[in-house]
Amino acid sequence: MPSGVQARPRDVRGYPVPAITPWENDEPQFALTDYDRSAECARGRLCSVCNRPMAQGPVWRVVGAAESGAIADALAAGRPYRNLAPTLEGPGHRACMLYASMVCPYLARPNARRGLSAVEPDEMTSHVVRGAVRGTMGAVVGFAEYEYAVTSSQVLFRFLDVVEFLPHDTADTHLDELRAELARTGR
Repeated sequence: MPSGVQARPRDVRGYPVPAITPWENDEPQFALTDYDRSAECARGRLCSVCNRPMAQGPVWRVVGAAESGAIADALAAGRPYRNLAPTLEGPGHRACMLYASMVCPYLARPNARRGLSAVEPDEMTSHVVRGAVRGTMGAVVGFAEYEYAVTSSQVLFRFLDVVEFLPHDTADTHLDELRAELARTGR
């Protein structure tokens, strides 16, 4: 576990709570994103998992089946990939995203299902439906940079220029990468 994740507040079961996770009645709402915390992370270039500063340079995020497939296709064809459609998921450190890909049930396994639906679904979150399956092949992806916009109701991100693509069917395949990253960075 990265040290920044280890230092995060815990739920009653002892699980660390990511920086962008909202709390309701002293309970973290793991499947949701807190607007204010997400905006703070975007503006301050803070990791959306551990809430610590990210150095200039590449950032990482975990992507699901559809985006993972689009990135794989672009890379195989020798084309650049940019997510022109904004996403609500913010970036983080490489170690934090490798860790998140393994411990988040929805991100870790292809047969995982969403536990909650979006609170107020719109065109950005209509796919966030309780029971929806992640699908095959997720990935941890490094991008050269990100852009963000803080609107009155959402924090939107776009990621530019893939620098690393680590696909997975089950995310435990990233365990050696995580161990090496922790040893390299001392996080």
